[in-house]
Amino acid sequence: MGIFENPTLATMAARRSVSKVGPGAPGDEELRELLAAVTPVADHKSLRPWRLITLRGDERLGLGRALDAASGTERKDGEVNTKPLRADLLIAVVARHTENHKVPEWEQHATAAGAAHLLELALWAAGWGVMWRSGLAANAPEVRAYHGLDDDELLMGWLYVGTIDPKFKQKLAASKRGPLDPDRFLGHLPGSGK
Repeated sequence: MGIFENPTLATMAARRSVSKVGPGAPGDEELRELLAAVTPVADHKSLRPWRLITLRGDERLGLGRALDAASGTERKDGEVNTKPLRADLLIAVVARHTENHKVPEWEQHATAAGAAHLLELALWAAGWGVMWRSGLAANAPEVRAYHGLDDDELLMGWLYVGTIDPKFKQKLAASKRGPLDPDRFLGHLPGSGK
C-alpha cells in the first residue's frame, strides 16, 4: 500500500491552512471528541504541558480590545479590532511549563505545539478549516491577562476555526501541488559516507 493510500497519511498530506474560514464552528462536544486524537501527543514524562482556551461570541471582542491595548491603538467609540472576528471560534494554545530536570522548557513548548498541530489535523479531518495565527502581541501583558495566563505559561497563538468555502475545496481538489522534496529535510551525519 502506498503511503497516500493510507487515509491518515492522505489527510495529513492534504491539510492546508485556510486563511479565510467561513461562519460556523465545532461545538465543545465535538472538540472534546477530537481531542481524543490529540492527547497521545509525544510528551516526555507525561507532563501535559499545554491547555486550550476557546473564545466565541463577544469573547473575541474582548481579545480585540486586549490586542489594541497591547499595541497602544485607540479606536473611535464603538469601533473594535476585527482581527479576532475572522472566525466564529478561536482556540488559544497555551504552553504550560512544569519544572522538571529531565524535560527542559523548550521540549515542553514543543509538546504544546505538537498538540496544536494534531488538533489542526483532527479539525481538518472532521471537515473544518483552520488557520494558526500568532503575532508579536500574543504575550503582551494585556493579552496574557485577558486569557488568565500564569507566569509559567506561554500563549502560542490561536487556531481560527470555521467552515471551508466550497470554491477553496474545489481549488484544493484540482491542485497539482505535490509534497515537498523529502531530501531537503532528510540528511545523514557528517562522515557517514552517504
